[in-house]
Amino acid sequence: MFRKRNLAGLAAIAAVAITLSGCAGTDSGTDGADDGGVDAATATSAEDFGGLDALVEAAQEEGELNVIALPENWANYGLIIAAFEEKYGITVNSADPDVSSAEEITAADNLAGQDTAPDVFDLGTAVALDSLDYFAPYQVANWAEIPDENKESTGLWVNDYTGSMSIGFNSNEVDEPTSLDDLLGEGYKGKVAINGDPTQAGAAFAAVGLAAAQRGGSLDDFQPGIDFFSELNAAGNFLPLDPTEATIASGETPVVFDWSYNNLAVASTVDGWEVTTLPGVAYTSYYNQAINADAPHPAAARLWQEFIFSPEAQNLYLAAGAYPVTLVAMVDAGTVDQGALDAVGELPEDLVTPTTEQSEAAAALLAEKWAAAIG
Repeated sequence: MFRKRNLAGLAAIAAVAITLSGCAGTDSGTDGADDGGVDAATATSAEDFGGLDALVEAAQEEGELNVIALPENWANYGLIIAAFEEKYGITVNSADPDVSSAEEITAADNLAGQDTAPDVFDLGTAVALDSLDYFAPYQVANWAEIPDENKESTGLWVNDYTGSMSIGFNSNEVDEPTSLDDLLGEGYKGKVAINGDPTQAGAAFAAVGLAAAQRGGSLDDFQPGIDFFSELNAAGNFLPLDPTEATIASGETPVVFDWSYNNLAVASTVDGWEVTTLPGVAYTSYYNQAINADAPHPAAARLWQEFIFSPEAQNLYLAAGAYPVTLVAMVDAGTVDQGALDAVGELPEDLVTPTTEQSEAAAALLAEKWAAAIG
C-alpha cells in the first residue's frame, strides 16, 4: 500500500545505500547552464531563465527528472508523474517509492555528483528541517497563492498537500471503531497497525499525535499518545507490522491508522475496507517539496515544482483525497475541481497540526520513549 514513510508536521490550512535506476557515475549531460548561459542550478525563479517557456525549453533539453519516494498510489503520484511526462515530454525516473524521508536524504548523499541522484524531494517536516543544506531555494510562478505559513520564505521547502489521520478497517472482520477506547477491546486482538515507525514515519507519527490529542494530551505533550499505544500493546491488540495494500487485502492488517487519502485509496480497491475519522479532534499535517541543490537535472527539477503547484497537479492531489496547499486560491479563482472537492468534503473544523517546534519536541520524545512503550 503506502510505504512512503515520512516525519511531518507543519501549519494547517494555511546509513543505508539507496540505489536508483540508471547508470551511476556518468555526467548528466549538463553542467547546470543551458545554451542561453543560464545556470539552472542557481535559478530561484522561472524569470531567471527568461520566463516559464524558457524554463520548459531548458528542462526538455535535459530530458529527464529523477524522483524518489513517490508511490503511484500515494496522493495520486502515479497520475501526477504521467501528466508531467505527457505535458512536457520529459522522462520521469521514479526510484525507490517505498523509502522514508531519511532515506531520500541518504540517497542524495550516496549519489551526490551522479546522474542518478534525486532531483527533487517530497519530505516530512522533521527530516526537511534537519536537511536544509541539501535544498536549493526556488519560488514558483504562483508563489503568492501559497500561504506564508506553508513555505520557507526563500523557497527551500514548500508545503504541497495534507490529509487527516484516519482509521481504515475491514468491515467484514471488525466493527467500526468510534473511539480509541474501542480499539482496546477483545474484538481488535492482534489487529491494529500503524503505517511505519513513528520515530521515522509521518503517518505513524501522526497516529501517535492523534492519540495524544484525543487522550488528554496535546501537541505539546505526545506522552498520552505513547501511553495509548503502550496500552494497546499490553492488551495484545497492537500489530507490529507495516501495512501494505497486500496485507490489507489478505486480512493480515485489518485495522490501520493512516492518512485519509491513503485509506480512501484502499477502500476503492479492497472489498469491505471502510474509513472513519474519529469524533473529536482531527490531526492534519502537510508534506514538503524541495529541490536537491545537487540535482543532476536542475531545470527539470524547477519545472517539476512549477507543475506540482499548478492547478493541474494540485487538483490531482485533491482527486485522491489529499488537500492541496493552494486550495483556497483555486476556489477563489474558480480553478478547483469542484467535483473532487465535493467528493472529498471539507477538512474537519476541530483540527490540530503541530508547529515546527512541537514536531521537533515530539520527535525527541518518541525517540526516547517509543521502543520501550511497545517493546
